[in-house]
Amino acid sequence: MPFALLDRWLVPAPDEGRVGWLRGKTYAHRGLHGNGVAENSPTGFALAIERSLGIECDVQRSADGHAVVFHDWELDRLTAESGPVIERRAADLAKIALTGSSDCIPTLRQFLDQVAGRAPLLIEVKSKREVRSAPLCLAVRRALEGYRGPAAVMSFDPRVPRWFARHSPHIVHGLVVTENGNRTLLARIRLYLAFWQGRPQFLAWDVRDMPSKFVETQRRRGFPVLTWTVRSRELAQRAADCADGPIAEGAGLGA
Repeated sequence: MPFALLDRWLVPAPDEGRVGWLRGKTYAHRGLHGNGVAENSPTGFALAIERSLGIECDVQRSADGHAVVFHDWELDRLTAESGPVIERRAADLAKIALTGSSDCIPTLRQFLDQVAGRAPLLIEVKSKREVRSAPLCLAVRRALEGYRGPAAVMSFDPRVPRWFARHSPHIVHGLVVTENGNRTLLARIRLYLAFWQGRPQFLAWDVRDMPSKFVETQRRRGFPVLTWTVRSRELAQRAADCADGPIAEGAGLGA
């Protein structure tokens, strides 16, 4: 009961008119990649749009303060370059080809210009505990200025949705969660603390932790719940049973 009371006080249910578009859509995890198409690539985004899918992507900050679309902290796995993304300027990153592709690393603004409202977007803001999150949040907000399509930001770091709740409440903001199978009392307390700190308007939950009583409670309160990463038909069924939309790739996307 105390948790429920604090939920209502600290994290009010979102306005359905603001968040309802999140439901009932399948989101291509890092674009429609695979079979020679790189993740988080313009080609993968174009293919997702062709299949009428939503798109999930990752962003982090360049050395000169731009939001760029790239998942890993280091360049090594996904390009022929090496070293931290944050040590490169956006113009230099834009010249780096993604492995096995002619596509290069786009800025968030370039990605938004490409999509142009044709697909609902989930923008995961990458963050580390030891790194200030506000500069990247600000870069994301600047890129989103004037964008008219459905788009939401989300992060594992509760500081990110909290920042948007305070400084850009018009941008839909969510919390990404994994329980890692840990459902002890201490883990539950940490979950609630992150939820209260983040003040999200939706949740993106690890499908491996579904079903979840916490998720069921928040869905009843009106919070959209998406689930990741759905990679099989079995997980797609679990997502359909327990959430409002899958973030999927491979077999999880179906035919």
